[in-house]
Amino acid sequence: METISTFLTHDHRACDEEFANMENAVSQENWDEANEKFNKFSSDLLHHFDMEEKVMFVAFEDKTGMTQGPTMMMRMEHEQMKQILDQLKDDLVSKDQNHFFGVSESLMMLMQQHNMKEEQMLYAMADAHLADDVANVVENMKAL
Repeated sequence: METISTFLTHDHRACDEEFANMENAVSQENWDEANEKFNKFSSDLLHHFDMEEKVMFVAFEDKTGMTQGPTMMMRMEHEQMKQILDQLKDDLVSKDQNHFFGVSESLMMLMQQHNMKEEQMLYAMADAHLADDVANVVENMKAL
């Protein structure tokens, strides 16, 4: 059976791949492709956040009563990443490769730290607390 952890960890890797594709296009100064890859990465990342925030976090908070703990921190980090996405978009519009890579490096570090916390802590907690409902939670995330 697919767990919350395996499903969302796999989605992290897919987002990481899209991020790398975007950076590769920018490094080649292929701005049309960079914008296309940015849109794909951004869309996938925001969809990932939605799956967590609208489905998994809600189920976890309902089950545990913890609303000020890890899910609150993850939501705050999602907001930080959304702000960085806006900066990357601006850099693509202005074709500012140097600033883009400074900002993308910050996003990469934030994503890696964020993903580690989720993968090593939150997802395992969610699988444990939502053990009776894991399949349903995963299906609801896939349905978004």
